[in-house]
Amino acid sequence: MFLALAGPTLASPVRIKDLVEFDGVRGNDLVGYGLVVGLNGTGDGIRNAPFTEEIMANLLERLGVNVNGEQFRPKNVAAVLVTAGLPPFARSGSRIDVTVSAIGDAKSLLGGTLIMTPLNAADGQIYAVAQGTIIAGGVTAQGEAGSVTQGVPTAGAIPAGAYVEREVEFELSSLTTLRLALRNPDFTTAFRIEGAINGNFGGSVAQMLDSGTVQVDVDATRQRSPAHALSRIENIAVEPERKARVVVDQRSGTIVMGDDVRISRVAVSQGNLTLRVSEAPIAVQPNPFAEGETVVVPRTEAAIEEERGIGLAEVAAGTSLSEVVAGLNALGVSPRDMIDILKSIKAAGALHAEFIVN
Repeated sequence: MFLALAGPTLASPVRIKDLVEFDGVRGNDLVGYGLVVGLNGTGDGIRNAPFTEEIMANLLERLGVNVNGEQFRPKNVAAVLVTAGLPPFARSGSRIDVTVSAIGDAKSLLGGTLIMTPLNAADGQIYAVAQGTIIAGGVTAQGEAGSVTQGVPTAGAIPAGAYVEREVEFELSSLTTLRLALRNPDFTTAFRIEGAINGNFGGSVAQMLDSGTVQVDVDATRQRSPAHALSRIENIAVEPERKARVVVDQRSGTIVMGDDVRISRVAVSQGNLTLRVSEAPIAVQPNPFAEGETVVVPRTEAAIEEERGIGLAEVAAGTSLSEVVAGLNALGVSPRDMIDILKSIKAAGALHAEFIVN
């Protein structure tokens, strides 16, 4: 598949909130280690996942059940890792979604219930506690001679499955300056953001520090608080500047080009070379009643085939994306070959764009 995305000469206006991250306004990742129970015989095999037995014994002991010296062989429990994202300004008592993933040899988490699991942040502190019934999106069916799996039954989610227990200490109201961090650093875009903010407030409010940072003076905005200033800034529209890029996915053969891609005049020749080697050994036997033994004689056939290429074709210089696409499509090659041609054109210095291969 050959795909080219063409856009207008000028990018459409985009809200500042979609171009930047506000300094301090960010979430935090949480992770925890827990136990899922209530599985229908699809849990961990204790011999293959001894940590499941350990966490189950610890849980039962906390509940007042003495299990010292006992051996567990249940098939309806599984050890899991629980992950979640703590959104900015999350308050104690609010609920967040969690994701549950098996870490042992459990076959499915469908129908299981996560037992109370503390979730820690990078600082080692507990910020949330998760518990609830897991919604798994996959299913597995098996028999004596085979099995079939659709989706991923060893991972699932618990919507609103965790309570926030600790708040991240951050006083937005005490800030005197706000920093806007561009998701895609660019001097032109940062300059336009600075100008748009200053024009909206009618004064020198914002200052571009570098290609990825714009600083805003909260006092100069004359707003009641930094939150009020951000609510006004984030909806200001700006036309972002984009780098010329060609993105290639070698696995699917997809090629995506930006509107600013340009190509110089270049000549291209391309062909395919195929090598074929086959083995056809034959057995040679002695005549009847004669002395001797059977011998296997190797026989190899080797051939080289070269498909007819495109010859030496000229790709004219393109001043617009449509002209670049028309010139490349005129070569009449497959998307896989087009990827190799683009690599060679880039190496020759005729492709004026950033070349990204996934």
